[in-house]
Amino acid sequence: MSNPTPPQTESTAVGANINPVQNRFTSWLTHVLSDLGKNGIFIALLAVIVLFAILTEGILLRPQNISNLVVQNGYILVLAIGMVMVIIAGHIDLSVGSVAAFVGACSGVFAVSWGLPWWLAVVLSLLIGALVGAWQGFWIAFVGIPAFIVTLAGMLIFRGLALVVLGNSNIGSFPTEYRALGNGFVSGIFGETDPDLMTLGVGLVAIVLLVTQQVRTRAGRRKYGQEVEPPVWFIVKLVLISAAIAFFAYSLATYKGIPVTLIILAILVLVYGVVMNRTVFGRHIYAIGGNRHAAELSGIKTRRVDFWLFVNMGFLAALAGLIFTARLNLAGPKAGDGFELEAISAAFIGGAAVQGGVGTIGGAIIGGLIIGVLNNGMSILGIGIEWQQAVKGLVLLLAVAFDVYNKRRSAN
Repeated sequence: MSNPTPPQTESTAVGANINPVQNRFTSWLTHVLSDLGKNGIFIALLAVIVLFAILTEGILLRPQNISNLVVQNGYILVLAIGMVMVIIAGHIDLSVGSVAAFVGACSGVFAVSWGLPWWLAVVLSLLIGALVGAWQGFWIAFVGIPAFIVTLAGMLIFRGLALVVLGNSNIGSFPTEYRALGNGFVSGIFGETDPDLMTLGVGLVAIVLLVTQQVRTRAGRRKYGQEVEPPVWFIVKLVLISAAIAFFAYSLATYKGIPVTLIILAILVLVYGVVMNRTVFGRHIYAIGGNRHAAELSGIKTRRVDFWLFVNMGFLAALAGLIFTARLNLAGPKAGDGFELEAISAAFIGGAAVQGGVGTIGGAIIGGLIIGVLNNGMSILGIGIEWQQAVKGLVLLLAVAFDVYNKRRSAN
């Protein structure tokens, strides 16, 4: 004879009704907290912006200041893209500032002293940057000298060559088309309006593309049975990001339009994002940084990857030098000072791991923007350069300490 089913008490019945709700809420909260943790660097950027917006009484968020933030930090963001790739592979490059100065000096000779067409001066300068990268990549990849030593030597060599090319003097001024690399704006295609309709249109297209991409990604995950974020959180994120893009586009539209530097950066982010996430070369970079010996055993040609990494870094350092020179309309002996420290800081603040194998292009860009906001905000507040350096150093230290802490926690 079977045992009778025990009577269901009132507390049990209530618990049965509450548990599914509690489970859904717990799952939702866990997903949100996990998502916030993964996007901690973006939240840090927002926190820094809000802090300085309050401290500067809104000056930081004025349209002209937002535009200047992009133009003044464009060369650092370009360098950060190449630097994070080098760091992911387990290397470092201390020569990018000197290479930028050297290439800027060469472009001055080409465009001003020799009178070459501006586009030819730009092409030759980028080629020189790639050759510099090939020179350093040869010693690192095929001779086996550590990148720290090679690029430290390169920092001295190319700083000296920059002084030789310039003859310890300044070269300027550059053609108008050349200067557009650092100071140019694109606007008025649909007529002179305030705000600029073209800039607003680009912002709208960016929002539409973002929403479409996120919705398709979410639908694809659900189709294959993968876990997706709660609908409310998904919508909230899209609304917040779209609002940020709209505000940014409106600010640019009410000033001068889209900076040419921003267009260059957008192209670089798209191209290098695809390279790192969707190509064999990008996967090899991550594999080498994660475990070089295992990568070699799996058949990855690590020397070839290292060589092309530094060719790419030389090319991007040259591009950064051109943007900086164009912005100042001057090639000078002091150009490039501290660029390498800013680029390395941007990569590490953006989440790159000291040991290699971890990092993203987007993270490096956000890290560079954090540095830019710190520089801009403290300058508006009238804080001296000595304290600005101290604050940026502290931020870098805390970012690396946070990375080390996370690794130790995950290991345990």
